[in-house]
Amino acid sequence: MKYTNLGKSGLNVSRICMGCMGFGSPARGMHTWTLDEDSSQALIRQALEAGVNFFDTAVGYQGGTSEEFLGRALKRLARREDVVVATKFPARTQEEIEAGVTGRQHVQNMLDLSLSHLGMDYVDLYICHMWDYHTPLEELLMGLDDAVRAGKVRAVGMSNCFAWQLQKANFLAQQNGWPQFVSIQGHYNLLHREEEREMLPYCRDAGIAVTPYSPLASGRLVKAREETSKRLAEDAYAKGKYDATAEQDAVIVDRVAQLAERKGLTKTQVALGWLLTKVTAPVVGVTKPRHIEEAVQAVEATLTEEETAWLEEPYVPHKLVGVMGQNG
Repeated sequence: MKYTNLGKSGLNVSRICMGCMGFGSPARGMHTWTLDEDSSQALIRQALEAGVNFFDTAVGYQGGTSEEFLGRALKRLARREDVVVATKFPARTQEEIEAGVTGRQHVQNMLDLSLSHLGMDYVDLYICHMWDYHTPLEELLMGLDDAVRAGKVRAVGMSNCFAWQLQKANFLAQQNGWPQFVSIQGHYNLLHREEEREMLPYCRDAGIAVTPYSPLASGRLVKAREETSKRLAEDAYAKGKYDATAEQDAVIVDRVAQLAERKGLTKTQVALGWLLTKVTAPVVGVTKPRHIEEAVQAVEATLTEEETAWLEEPYVPHKLVGVMGQNG
């Protein structure tokens, strides 16, 4: 495993971040394909043994049970100071707004809930899961400042926003002496490269870490066309992201397979190997032992400039979908 700094945070993280959305009680959330606690712990153990020290979850994953499974596993398997734990909090709900819960209070409430789930005194990286269009930015930044000053958070990050929003937030934070966002977690992979237009250049210039989710396009980059899974069948969110461009994307998927065969690599190694030249640490969701094995192996994969250009050449612009598409 290789390690790097997470932006300007001082946190030293593995080049692979283990995404924990696949962990949690199937009865407690929107997904029925998630793993039970014993299966989740086995994969977390495998990741730790492979040198992974960076774990990403969210308070909203499976009713908080993803955080619970991760927290209990790490308590059994690792020293707290040896791992970097990231979790995410959602935007204020309409119910909170009507009840007069401020953005500052919302951050505190969500953080305390996550810490309770995790069984931890602090998280290393606390991430806004999406841009909150209905809450004053100052309130959220003050809430994050409270959390850092209280020792409950070491660094703060953002997910699902535009480059101008991240720059605005960090400018406002700098002006007021509040913590600045050290990382961005956006949707970025070989099939969806819209982050290259503004977000990636801004982050390079500002020293902000990039930790993208969906690095394998919800499996589309690495599965055979006829291959399916419970997740592929049920994941309406992923279908919305990729089904409209399936024909165009198939050219890239085929090139990943061809290059993997030519180089004696797996398709995962090629897709992640490409991404690792662009970002700090992709968030790789795992539900099987081989997912970890191949992700870790990808850290050593190397592609030539010609191979990289060949993979990138068929790309066409993609519409923003999901959270970004609704607000873009």
